[in-house]
Amino acid sequence: MSDRAPIKMLHDRIMVEVDHESGERRSSGGIVIPATAAMGARRLAWSRVIATGPHARAVEVGDRVLFDPEDKAEVEVHGEVYVVMRERDVHAVAAERLDGGSTGLYL
Repeated sequence: MSDRAPIKMLHDRIMVEVDHESGERRSSGGIVIPATAAMGARRLAWSRVIATGPHARAVEVGDRVLFDPEDKAEVEVHGEVYVVMRERDVHAVAAERLDGGSTGLYL
């Protein structure tokens, strides 16, 4: 089997890109706050979907999804790090195709 074999996600699994810049934040004064800084509440993260299984219903490739990075499973594919999770672990989806059911929130 080749190291470059195609990958197909199964069931309701989705694979998202790891956004390395999402961990660091800037305060209103411009101070960089590292991802390792302790916070009172857990911080959710946005990532872009790159693959979905056949039973994923609300998420499509290219969507941005909000998830809890504490509950993630990372995998390295061809030198890139991705996160694999179940669709039910996604808290929100941001996509142009969802414009019909406006919530009043825009990213």
